[in-house]
Amino acid sequence: MTIKIGDRLPSGQIQEFIEVETAGCSIGPNRFTVDDLVKGKTIVIFGLPGAFTPTCSAQHVPGYLRHYDDFKRKGVDEVWCFAVNDAFVMGAWGREQKTEGKIRMKADGSGEYTGKLGLEFDLRAAGLGLRCQRFTMLVQDGVVKKLNVEAAGKFEVSSAEVMLRQLG
Repeated sequence: MTIKIGDRLPSGQIQEFIEVETAGCSIGPNRFTVDDLVKGKTIVIFGLPGAFTPTCSAQHVPGYLRHYDDFKRKGVDEVWCFAVNDAFVMGAWGREQKTEGKIRMKADGSGEYTGKLGLEFDLRAAGLGLRCQRFTMLVQDGVVKKLNVEAAGKFEVSSAEVMLRQLG
């Protein structure tokens, strides 16, 4: 079943490649519990099929980077990019896209959390395995307040501009 507006994000873990060691986070892949990450925060999460892919690299991530300050002005605490890739790949893609300090590059290497969201996208015929559908959601204190899921092969409702309009 696909997550919907009003649902609480499912419990689970995702990873992020940390570039600078801080208290509780070592350099490299770190595993985080979703419940802990979202507690008390307003987060825009955009999901996509994969790092370094054409639409994701040329439009999706750049749009959220371009509008990062707009999201902050609207009360968004964090912006996450979410994909079924390992933390090493997401970290390298974040470096290439220059997301540091703005977009948190969240990895679901096994696709397990994507499955809990009900947002799997079967790209096995294209040799890419099971991936994540392109989507965006607004999450407040762990509850989905807005959700936009793209039709296969489309980039129409999950852009930063659409989410900004929805935030008013």
